[in-house]
Amino acid sequence: MSVKALKKIGVLVSGGGTNFQSLIDTVHQKDGEIAVVISNNRHAFGLERGETAGIPAVAINPKGYPTNEAFDQKVIEILQGYDVELVVLAGYMKIITPEFVKAYPNAIINIHPALIPSFCGAGFYGMHVHQAVIDYGVKVTGATVHFVNEVADGGPVIFQETVAVEDDDTPESIQQKVLKIEHELLPKAVKAFCHDQLTVAGRLVKNKAASN
Repeated sequence: MSVKALKKIGVLVSGGGTNFQSLIDTVHQKDGEIAVVISNNRHAFGLERGETAGIPAVAINPKGYPTNEAFDQKVIEILQGYDVELVVLAGYMKIITPEFVKAYPNAIINIHPALIPSFCGAGFYGMHVHQAVIDYGVKVTGATVHFVNEVADGGPVIFQETVAVEDDDTPESIQQKVLKIEHELLPKAVKAFCHDQLTVAGRLVKNKAASN
């Protein structure tokens, strides 16, 4: 009886890579194989996390490319060189081009620190999201894992989970609460993809595992 090969995953990071670490700890060599980690920032600690785990780590300087399309084409070439089937944006602070999306249709997953469609899209990243949550006065926020399409934070939602916003919360305290559920939701989505449990019909993502 042959053993089914693990799906190969490429992870894109720009900073510390805590979500990437959650994938290393829970998914790598179990549900899927993280074949490469790529960053647009050579100082990203996420690259060190990859090296520590024995995962090839590649830094690419966007300034070395005349356009975003040329930069993304280089990223795609590297991913394809590692036979990547799923791309995970784990704190990747660069909007990817439509050409990138077309290269991996319904095979790019992003994690966003709010409940899409609230507090998302252009300008909503990092601490800006959590400050906007406080400024608006909402009582819950959370995290969203979604497939990526040509619209920033506009792809079909895979999983969401909420956290309460208390009166004394700060952007920093909300960030910590949201990060905790990000570290659970992202591996959950990647595992489901690797086991062929997710199907996409328009904006609806169905999880086969949930119906069994």
